[in-house]
Amino acid sequence: MIRKIIRVTGRVQGVFFRASTQREAQSLGLTGFVRNEPDGSVYIEAEGEEEALQKLLAWIRAGGPPQARVYEVQVVEAPPTDYQHFDIK
Repeated sequence: MIRKIIRVTGRVQGVFFRASTQREAQSLGLTGFVRNEPDGSVYIEAEGEEEALQKLLAWIRAGGPPQARVYEVQVVEAPPTDYQHFDIK
């Protein structure tokens, strides 16, 4: 199990990005959280199996939900923290 810290910039607030990310992460069996940041970006911590994390990243890089416009995705790997659920904060 690994954790990825992901920051997504673009038109990602007010377009159901957090709810869509939660749904996608849960369908992949990932845990963690997603939240809006004051600078207009979205911050995600997701942990689980590498293959599932890569699928989440592919979904994000493909643009996420239909109304969103993803401009940049930054990813850092970190030690897992043993989240139990995938939450919206």
